Amino acid sequence: MKWNLRWAAARRDIWRPTDLLAAFKEVGFTPSLSKVSAMWGSQPVTVRLDDLDKICAALHCTVADLLEAEPVEARERVGQDLPTAVGESGPGRGQSRPTPRQHKGDSLRSLPPN
Repeated sequence: MKWNLRWAAARRDIWRPTDLLAAFKEVGFTPSLSKVSAMWGSQPVTVRLDDLDKICAALHCTVADLLEAEPVEARERVGQDLPTAVGESGPGRGQSRPTPRQHKGDSLRSLPPN
């Protein structure tokens, strides 16, 4: 996803995080200036849905104006495949389950606890 907060703010003639904070306060959204600056300067990892709703109300925009879907880039290198699970040994893949060691004379069944 592409975070377009600055673009949506520019459409309302808002050019600084402090001006954005003032617009947020008009709709009852009161994040700290540091939180607003973080949203302004970089793409947030998460945004609460109620916060997203308040941001859209303050900027008179829609969620589609703030978040733009981007295509997932195909992995070009073979070595960048999905990570393998613990115990898998690569392309040939190892056993999926561990097997108990057997000693001479042992049966396959385990004994019940004492």
